[in-house]
Amino acid sequence: MADPSSYRPKPGQIPDSPGVYKFRDEHRRVIYVGKAKSLRQRLANYFQPLTSLHPRTATMVTTAASVEWTVVSTEVEALQLEYTWIKEYDPRFNVKYRDDKSYPYLAVTLNEEFPRVQVMRGQKKKGVRYFGPYGHAWAIRETVDLMLRVFPVRTCSAGVFRNAASAGRPCLLGYIGKCSAPCVGRVTPEEHRELADEFCDFMAGRTGTYIRRLEKQMTIAAEDMEYEKAARLRDDIEALRRAMEKSAVVLGDATDADLIALAEDELEAAVQIFHVRGGRVRGQRGWVTDKVEAVDTAGLVEHALQQLYGEESGDTVPKEVLVPALPEDVEAVTAWLSGRRGAGVSLRVPQRGDKKDLMETVARNAQQALVLHKTKRASDLTTRSRALEEIAEALDLESAPLRIECFDISHLQGEDVVASMVVFEDGLPRKSEYRRFQIKGFEGQDDVRSMHEVISRRFKRYLAEKDRTGEWGPAADGEGPGDGEVPAEDDGRPKRFAYPPQLVVVDGGQPQVAAARRALDELGIDDIAVCGLAKRLEEVWLPGDDDPVVLPRSSEGLYLLQRVRDTAHDFAIRYQRSKRTKRIRTSPLDAVPGLGETRKQALIKHFGSVKRLRQATIEQICEVPGMGRKTAEAVVVALAAAAPAAPAVNTATGEIMEDDGGGTA
Repeated sequence: MADPSSYRPKPGQIPDSPGVYKFRDEHRRVIYVGKAKSLRQRLANYFQPLTSLHPRTATMVTTAASVEWTVVSTEVEALQLEYTWIKEYDPRFNVKYRDDKSYPYLAVTLNEEFPRVQVMRGQKKKGVRYFGPYGHAWAIRETVDLMLRVFPVRTCSAGVFRNAASAGRPCLLGYIGKCSAPCVGRVTPEEHRELADEFCDFMAGRTGTYIRRLEKQMTIAAEDMEYEKAARLRDDIEALRRAMEKSAVVLGDATDADLIALAEDELEAAVQIFHVRGGRVRGQRGWVTDKVEAVDTAGLVEHALQQLYGEESGDTVPKEVLVPALPEDVEAVTAWLSGRRGAGVSLRVPQRGDKKDLMETVARNAQQALVLHKTKRASDLTTRSRALEEIAEALDLESAPLRIECFDISHLQGEDVVASMVVFEDGLPRKSEYRRFQIKGFEGQDDVRSMHEVISRRFKRYLAEKDRTGEWGPAADGEGPGDGEVPAEDDGRPKRFAYPPQLVVVDGGQPQVAAARRALDELGIDDIAVCGLAKRLEEVWLPGDDDPVVLPRSSEGLYLLQRVRDTAHDFAIRYQRSKRTKRIRTSPLDAVPGLGETRKQALIKHFGSVKRLRQATIEQICEVPGMGRKTAEAVVVALAAAAPAAPAVNTATGEIMEDDGGGTA
């Protein structure tokens, strides 16, 4: 635990101007990002006596080992830079709202020649118009099915569109009138885009225009005694009205607004957002977060606004945002939102009327979401904590292993030998830190030697990173960083292999554990525990022990170790299979200079397989279109030099399969 006074800047060094500051830990990771109107006043608050600080703030400043800042011109710039750094560095002590699921959107791909209506999830793409989010994908499909009667926009994939265009026949939707069939030229690109624009206008809330237009057309058709046309228009009007009824009117003045409500306790906070367009609720979403920093309701609102609109622009930022409490720098936040929209945005707390009533409904949803989250997570948190405690007790560790790394070796009969490293933090997988290795030190099958190589390579990288960032203090030999110097290129972003685990788990028994321990000892690392989990009896092996540690079958600690081991095993197998597939797809023809992919495929197509090509003469090879005698001679030489591949075996029957059907070039 660091003493904040050891890295406290002198008051005169801190500028009295707007800016953004970063706290870093001993590994140079950014652990907290904040902004301030006055950096001098704000940073002074962090260096008070620990007893006067909020417990979360005290934890942060004692975890940190340094602080730095960047001066900006305005508070709006500080807000934008804070959001950018939080997204880039993912600091552990910043509040970050995370969706509990990927919400589906109704998307119109206006960036294509023939726009397509479809369900989309995940990151938003440029040139695509989004509506939602919706609670369920089926709700989008029901709405689209109704609206395609009036706006028959393309909904098919690119492959289906190309197949229909090449065949000259539309798909089923084209035959039943729910697609204008641009694939076969029934409408021009301009006419189809106009349909897509009308679809977007209707979804954006401009519904009255189209309803009135269709009613007028229906009346005219009836007066002209075109009763079939009038009946079809009547059904179209009914379909649009049913689509409108799926989102109830909540605000009578056709307001475009987002309503944000919070429910919080001492440890966690839930946020709910209702997206209201044209007076109707068009979407709903919610987040839950741990309150890892000392933050009030106004601060939570500001974080929610950053999360919600940090990547948005244009009409996706509404004219009005209603919140339960105004952020501290309300002028700066309002200016930032207006900049994202490109027009004025009103940020306020509703005081009366329909908007206040709707805000209460959103708040009730937030409260229910928090209760549901706590019900789900209580068991998860309890279980994970108990699992880590059981592991610490069984392995005689000083504290619970908050970061666990597991290594596994994979190969197929000694070929394509690879290894995997998976990382679990707080009992949960951290996939961004998974790593894969190719065994380079030797060839052949030797799991023990492979494990020693992988552990050595991983922790050599850790020691190199530790040395590079100056964590070893002044350099004794004049090389490397000294006097606490930190290289300019160290920017706090997560580095590969930069952070040590508290526990290394290897997939295997005594030999693999001994190899891992020996690798660490050779590097002078003695503060990282090692254990192995043998598959046969699920025994836990420790270095130097003749007998394994047997955890009860019902143990949460054993279950967590099994999950870590199985994850590493699966990750290694996937990598090994990908390498094997890539190797198998290679051909002796790859070594022929000047022989491109087209002529290789022509050879295989002509002879049927590499085996038959190997039996061909130079004259027979010259008969293949595009093959000259010089190239044919090179092919014969290359095939003669390459050893014939081992026969394929059907693993189910044991039958040797002849290579007569085909091959790959």
